[in-house]
Amino acid sequence: QEGGWLLAEDAGPGAPGADPDPDPDPGPWAAFLPGLDPATMGWKHRDFYLDPGLRPLLFDTAGNGGPTVWWRGEIVGAWAQRRDGEVVWRLLADRGAEARAAVEAEAARLQGWMAEHGLVSSFPAPLTAELVKNG
Repeated sequence: QEGGWLLAEDAGPGAPGADPDPDPDPGPWAAFLPGLDPATMGWKHRDFYLDPGLRPLLFDTAGNGGPTVWWRGEIVGAWAQRRDGEVVWRLLADRGAEARAAVEAEAARLQGWMAEHGLVSSFPAPLTAELVKNG
């Protein structure tokens, strides 16, 4: 049997060199993922991270996922970048004030990072197209 190399932080609980008391909860986090991202597209059955009623807003008719807003492992909205560079987003699920604040902070961070870079969605989902036009 041939062995491989593994960083201690990549080892599971109980593995040699692993943290003896790992914390599986990363705490509150928000993320803006691009269209066609594997996290969005990777599962045929998405009910564990996406309300089935939101699919028509976030996926085009061919099944391509548009840019999504995530809160703690769940798709809760969509985002887009307008031609003038403004990052716009909309939450489709209310996860409370902490989630909204985290999403606002992530939008501001993304806006700063993308200030000089344009993003055009090749496969705009219905909500992505609406956000680009109306915000």
